Amino acid sequence: MAAVIHAPHDLRVEPVETPAPGHGEVLVRIRAGGICGSDLHYHQHGGFGAVRLRQPMVLGHEIAGEVAETGPGVTRVKPGDAVAVNPSRPCGACRYCREGAAHHCLEMRFLGSAMRMPHVDGGFREHLVCTEAQAVPLPPGLPVQRAAFAEPLAVCLHAARQAGPLLGRRVLVTGAGPIGALTILVARLAGAREVVATDIAEAPLRLATRLGADHALNTREAPEALAPYGREKGHFDVVFEASGAAAALPAALMAARPGATLVQLGIGGEVPLPVSLLVAKEITLRGTFRFLEEFEQAVEVLARGAIDVMPLLTATFPLAEAPRAFAAAADRARNVKVQLAL
Repeated sequence: MAAVIHAPHDLRVEPVETPAPGHGEVLVRIRAGGICGSDLHYHQHGGFGAVRLRQPMVLGHEIAGEVAETGPGVTRVKPGDAVAVNPSRPCGACRYCREGAAHHCLEMRFLGSAMRMPHVDGGFREHLVCTEAQAVPLPPGLPVQRAAFAEPLAVCLHAARQAGPLLGRRVLVTGAGPIGALTILVARLAGAREVVATDIAEAPLRLATRLGADHALNTREAPEALAPYGREKGHFDVVFEASGAAAALPAALMAARPGATLVQLGIGGEVPLPVSLLVAKEITLRGTFRFLEEFEQAVEVLARGAIDVMPLLTATFPLAEAPRAFAAAADRARNVKVQLAL
């Protein structure tokens, strides 16, 4: 059985075929899967940006489970091993793979993605076949529910790398959803001096404070909440824009000090860019896209308990109730991260 999206708001739990693992492949019994913002975009809107759903597709890429079977040539894992599944499957041969930038692979097959045709089925299913390299062994004692956070945590670790050293820095995180919340944890782990979070809903802001934000500002109730940070040309050394909202970028640039770095994490529609402000303050604007070796680093960070992601997990549903789980995940007043238990 699997959670298959057919069209916006048409999510069905139905049987799917699972092939036997081939050479260098692993059959994983999925045990936990987190619902991501991109999953919600497929469910609510049929995609995001230019990426549109054109055929039924199994959703899900934040997944962990245990090895059920291995194909010939597999040496890294064995049946019974607990693993987190890296959803990235680069070709290994294109120019970007050869240059060490496999996350920009020209032939990337990313789990639960409609970027390619036919689409790449995801991991909200009872069994999944992946390559040996994608099956990252879990250290003893790391539950699959925590391990399922490895993918979004890897995204935030990669974003932090884009920002540069955070030790002693003043950091602003705009958007306190799951990615923003994990970014707060990463900033604190990296030694940020101050962390301020913004959002338009109270529930994620309360969580932001619990996770270590010094201040959590509701910019819906107080649109000028960041104005004091804009005095004397700005306050923050680093900004992580995690909302993707059109209004967030100009406000963040106003609060950033000259020479600051702004890392764009959130993906929404196209937004106007205040170039004059960017130029006058000599701001470095950087995009961040998925991750590289940060996936295995995320597993290690979770395993040693360097950060606690469990406050983000607000609800868990069985696979059979996937439609209810997606409705819960869309309710930001009640939930941050919702997982499926398989």
